[in-house]
Amino acid sequence: MVTSKAAIVAGLTLAGQASAALQPIVMKGSKFFYENGTQFYIKGIAYQQDAAGAGGETTTGTFKDPLADEAACKRDVPIMAAAGTNAIRTYAIDPTADHSACMKLLDDAGIYVISDLSEPSTSINRDDPRWDVTLYKRYTAVIDEMSKYSNVIGFFAGNEVSNNATNTDASAYVKAAVRDSKNYISSNVKRWMGVGYAANDDAKIRSEMAHYFNCGNQSEAIDFWGYNIYEWCGHNTIKGSGYQDQIDFFKNYSVPVFFAEYGCNIPDGAEGRIFEETTALYSDAMTDVFSGGIVYMYFEEDNDYGLVKVSGNSAKTMKNYDKLKANVLAAKPKTVELDSYTPANEPAECPDVTSNWQVTGNALPPTPDESLCECMYNSLTCVPNKDVKPTAYGELFGVVCGNDPAACAGIQGNVSTGVYGSYAMCNSLQQLGYVMDQYYKNQKYASTACDFNGQASTNGAAKTDATCSAALKSAEAANKVAATATAGTGNGGTSGGAAATSSSFAAPVAMKSFFTVADMAVGMYVVIAMGVGAGMVML
Repeated sequence: MVTSKAAIVAGLTLAGQASAALQPIVMKGSKFFYENGTQFYIKGIAYQQDAAGAGGETTTGTFKDPLADEAACKRDVPIMAAAGTNAIRTYAIDPTADHSACMKLLDDAGIYVISDLSEPSTSINRDDPRWDVTLYKRYTAVIDEMSKYSNVIGFFAGNEVSNNATNTDASAYVKAAVRDSKNYISSNVKRWMGVGYAANDDAKIRSEMAHYFNCGNQSEAIDFWGYNIYEWCGHNTIKGSGYQDQIDFFKNYSVPVFFAEYGCNIPDGAEGRIFEETTALYSDAMTDVFSGGIVYMYFEEDNDYGLVKVSGNSAKTMKNYDKLKANVLAAKPKTVELDSYTPANEPAECPDVTSNWQVTGNALPPTPDESLCECMYNSLTCVPNKDVKPTAYGELFGVVCGNDPAACAGIQGNVSTGVYGSYAMCNSLQQLGYVMDQYYKNQKYASTACDFNGQASTNGAAKTDATCSAALKSAEAANKVAATATAGTGNGGTSGGAAATSSSFAAPVAMKSFFTVADMAVGMYVVIAMGVGAGMVML
């Protein structure tokens, strides 16, 4: 979508943001363009301290918002600009903070921003994936904050969430986040901002991963593909490094592809980097397919990927910064004009469900709907007592779902068949109430069926108003389908691998996706509890 600059400025003014110098970036086919029609290549640096990257994860669960520190931005932005940087990637920002000073400094320096939508404690967990109201609020809050600035290109809905063949199920929840973030932007922002995914380079799933996020309804698919790739180390060639394989694979990709992280530090650490791959990335051999890349990273830290050593208010560039600077400034990638460019590539076919790829491309988890969850909970006749602590939820889920699997269908999801309960996106208290109430109903409202050893009771204030009734009726219809669903074959079969897993809700492993990170060990606990739940006394 290309929007006039007058409309952009008007939208920014309404948002309370002064007119910016940089024109927005737009997407057409597999390329980025300035709004004036000139092709745009990303020449970027990852800019955040103590952030997940290079395949790593934060150890503290906390983060420092790099775009809310004006003093640091005044120190660092000129250094990045001097190296030819025109974009930065941030991994987590605080949407309640003031970013105006840093964003103005970046704008004045000709630097755009791509930011991850998650943060360490509020993100899609590959070991316990879900897409719920809490995450939706986080993602949309970041969009609201960053949409004020015309030098924001877009966002990543996830970074290396599915990183091997054992956790591909998490990709369904990330793609649901892509869908809902794109829809939110379309409804609330007056210009284009993209939503993409940043993937690691795992040989077993990289093909399926790239195809999955690009396939199907394009309102649900990624706007761009970020690749965290560290294949080129030291002296190498396009063929020897494996880059030629990437060129061949992505040459038919229908959206822009760029390196979301690159900069191998093997064998001699950060200071041994010579950035030959930077020269290659902006050469004719690669620019038909790739739209540039983002070097990992600005700050020199324990992982030894830095370009700059920062101490207090001082910053000292390193030798590998000089190497990068020389190669970026020398890069003169060929360009095409937006009006003369006719995209020819088509979206990929969705991958089949196999032993290495457990996600169907036919359906996604439901969009988080806080009002529906509240309506549901307010309508329940059996609910947890108010003094029940979240640490007890896991055992209670295990007891209910182990004894009466059908009671739990409405909170579950099966990524292989694409069957999801309507309340899979609600919070864990609401979900617990739902399964207790379903059990109570299935027991014909027996007087002892809403007790759970004194941890639940009947709700005399249960109500369903006219506004809620239609939504609840629709949700229950979907839940009946989920309760009776059987194993499917994904996208036309399971060629090359095992059949899709059954949606039998008695299987303990099927429970792992239903509980929030905030409930600590609930998800893991319930996997164990489900295995013994049928043998536990409920009444």
